[in-house]
Amino acid sequence: MSKLRLGVLVSGGGSNLQSIIDHCNSGYLPAEVAIVISSKEGVYALERAKRHNISYAVVDPKKFPTKEAYEDELIKLLKSSNVGLVVLAGFLKVLSPHFVNAFQDKIMNIHPSLIPAFCGEGFYGERVHKAVLDYGVKITGVTVHFVDEGTDTGPIILQRAVPVLDDDTPEILAQRVLKEEHKIYPEAIKLFAQGRLQIHGRKVKIVKGEEN
Repeated sequence: MSKLRLGVLVSGGGSNLQSIIDHCNSGYLPAEVAIVISSKEGVYALERAKRHNISYAVVDPKKFPTKEAYEDELIKLLKSSNVGLVVLAGFLKVLSPHFVNAFQDKIMNIHPSLIPAFCGEGFYGERVHKAVLDYGVKITGVTVHFVDEGTDTGPIILQRAVPVLDDDTPEILAQRVLKEEHKIYPEAIKLFAQGRLQIHGRKVKIVKGEEN
């Protein structure tokens, strides 16, 4: 069976990218990272791509006259790499319906909270964990979802709970949540690669199949 080809979009350090690469290399994921595209120059995620001999590109939105022109370049690179799933891994640009429609039901994102709590516009990175602590919730977590035309509004694939502790800071909580991200994202990608995810409106059904 041919491997699922992944296109990973990044804007930062790329620790989720590294987890995906490691899970591909171990054989856990029947997939390969075909291309890494960053919205910024000089981010560590690009070093990770270089180290593993993965094709990479920097597509800076500031260098394009319109958002559509920028997204057309992303679409062109991903399609020319025969990507079967677009994976957002710390990608800080909100994608328009134009991009989403080009990869309908083939874009995944990970968010560091239990959606629909602490998500949407402005909720990213440590801002999420600060909001969690300020609100005083006892449980937060991680959500992997398909991307639709909204911000963090697509059908939910998997969620994992993470307890909030009394002495947590945003940085400490972020690290604990990140550990779960590194497990749950490869798990969701594996289910997609195995053809085990069915979208029914807002719901994602996981169908039985080979477990390994």
